Amino acid sequence: MIERLATYRNLITLHDGTRVLLRVLEPGDKDRLQAMFAQISEDDMKYMRDNVKDPAVIQKWTDELDYNRVIPLVAEVNGNIVGDVTLHRGKGPYRHTAEVRVFLARAYRQRGLGTAMLKSLIDIAKKLNLHILTVEIVADSLSVIRAFQSLGFQLQTTLPGFFMMPDGETRDVALLVLPLVRTVAEF
Repeated sequence: MIERLATYRNLITLHDGTRVLLRVLEPGDKDRLQAMFAQISEDDMKYMRDNVKDPAVIQKWTDELDYNRVIPLVAEVNGNIVGDVTLHRGKGPYRHTAEVRVFLARAYRQRGLGTAMLKSLIDIAKKLNLHILTVEIVADSLSVIRAFQSLGFQLQTTLPGFFMMPDGETRDVALLVLPLVRTVAEF
């Protein structure tokens, strides 16, 4: 499956008729990915794990693509990248798990794109025989939490003060889990 990811393509149509190509990130996408993140608001930047406005960060992501470690799926509209979801695969005893991360350009939020991208990522995860997907969401982002729950993710716990904003203020984090493999108890 990993070998076939390079050719993964899924053409979708949003509710408003916008056609979007979902595909894996490729080395030649550096400039388009940088262009998307260049538009990120200061408020959104507060929630990013990396300084996505730094061209060196994006350069590293595109230069060091390793689909065995991270599967980055992008959304492309008219040649522009407008969304990025990633599947960060666990190692060793966590090799059956992966963490999901999502970013959508502001103009493409609340339009069904995030849901479509997550459905594609879940399908890929199943084909990779992953058992569990996790996502960490700042707990006051209720609409994002509800969107993940609508896809089957279950709230497992809230981690108090787990996320620190740039100014040092902490926020609680909701940990959601999507089991991909159902276990049947027998007796």
